[in-house]
Amino acid sequence: MVEVGGTDVGAALEAHRRELVVHCYRMLGSVHDAEDLAQETLVRAWTARDRYDEGRASLRTWLYRIATNACLTALESRSRRPLPSGLGPPGTDPDVALTPDLEVPWLQPVPARLLDLGTDPQARAAERDSVRLALVAALQLLPARQRAVLLLRDVLEFAAAEVAGQLGTTVAGVNSALQRARATLAAALPAEAGLRAPDDPAVAATVERFVAAFEAADVAAIVALLTDDVVLEMPPVPLWFAGRTDYGRFMERVFRIRGTGWRCVPTTANGQPALVAYCPDTDGVLRLHTLQVLTVRTDGIARNVVFQDPAVFALFALPPVLEG
Repeated sequence: MVEVGGTDVGAALEAHRRELVVHCYRMLGSVHDAEDLAQETLVRAWTARDRYDEGRASLRTWLYRIATNACLTALESRSRRPLPSGLGPPGTDPDVALTPDLEVPWLQPVPARLLDLGTDPQARAAERDSVRLALVAALQLLPARQRAVLLLRDVLEFAAAEVAGQLGTTVAGVNSALQRARATLAAALPAEAGLRAPDDPAVAATVERFVAAFEAADVAAIVALLTDDVVLEMPPVPLWFAGRTDYGRFMERVFRIRGTGWRCVPTTANGQPALVAYCPDTDGVLRLHTLQVLTVRTDGIARNVVFQDPAVFALFALPPVLEG
């Protein structure tokens, strides 16, 4: 049996599966694709296990080389995965038809089961920060190789020489790509001054008030919890709204059409607070409606990405009906 550092190579490879899925997710913006590419990486590594030289690179470095290059190959034939706010200007008509665009490969959220949110506070914070929905959306704007360099250097903290070896380039090439990627990312990310940590008690209190206002269909109370520059977007509908006024006008429409009596179940996605909204049907049954991922700053809720995609519901194993 081939061993790596005294460990059965099969077990050693499998121990890296979760982090490889998360890396591929950051690269691709799709949990489904990430799980497929992580599996492909492990299969390739197992097939080539007799050629692995522990003296030249750690197993982790070797696996990330395989995974990153598999992602780069996949991205040659795939479009970037956006959110609605990445496709055009915000809408201004709250009564516009909500028509899904199923041709767009929308960015997916990542469930907590794939994240390493252990007991170490610094490790938890680093993991959450690296998969924030706004960050993953901004990463999709980078050329694929710049995206890879930035993730390998700034998120995974590989040395420039290691990254050069992983990508078959030079240290100078890595440093140049990293500089360009950082500049693009800084321009693309929304202002995040005052961004609260998800485990801040103030965040839980804000989300609790938001849920109470939503369940009461109290639009004024919802709007009072929002920042002035709040963004509301609803993939797979290529429509989004900016600002408290249009957010409130849209929520008035929602409650006018779908009625009251909603129920919300708190959860998390991308290391952020989230809620699962259930809407009463004509028979009174509370049926799954949306997964809503919130970004909370010191001045309120700054973004709500509302997913209404059955594939996303399946990723999070959300019950189609809320019992009790």
